[in-house]
Amino acid sequence: MTQIEFNKRLCSLQSSLYRFAFSLTTDHNDADDLLQETIFKAIRYKDNFKDETNLRSWTFTIMKNTFINNYRKNIRIGRSLDTNKDLTMLKIPFEQGSMSPDSYYSEREIRKAIAMLPDDYKVPFNMHTEGYKYKEIAEKLNLPIGSVKSRIFIARRKLMAALADYA
Repeated sequence: MTQIEFNKRLCSLQSSLYRFAFSLTTDHNDADDLLQETIFKAIRYKDNFKDETNLRSWTFTIMKNTFINNYRKNIRIGRSLDTNKDLTMLKIPFEQGSMSPDSYYSEREIRKAIAMLPDDYKVPFNMHTEGYKYKEIAEKLNLPIGSVKSRIFIARRKLMAALADYA
């Protein structure tokens, strides 16, 4: 498929992509941004598109993954959705002062259980809970992605066993 054909087909999907973006973001400006980023990525990675595959599915997957990655990035930097009528993003500090005594006790026990994990499991698990993707963890720790997934899974199982009394 030529670049011109690809661009025409991509432009014909724009209204469907916008509706999907709006369903994900529930905000017109964010939907516009997500649509623009999706189209940019589709054009940028056109060489990864195989002619015999479905362009619509391919671009919707790009949009969904972009939305998820942006969401994870916002969580990592401490932003969350406000539930007011316009659903704006807020930077909210996570302070322990607003916790109830019971939740503080539980958090303390969880942190203690995590600290007792061997470093081989604790480091990837902590990175994952901070919002890093498996691939990023694998690259930073110089491990195969399968090992990272396995270690995080084992860490969860160890924590569930150690915290069985608190469930």
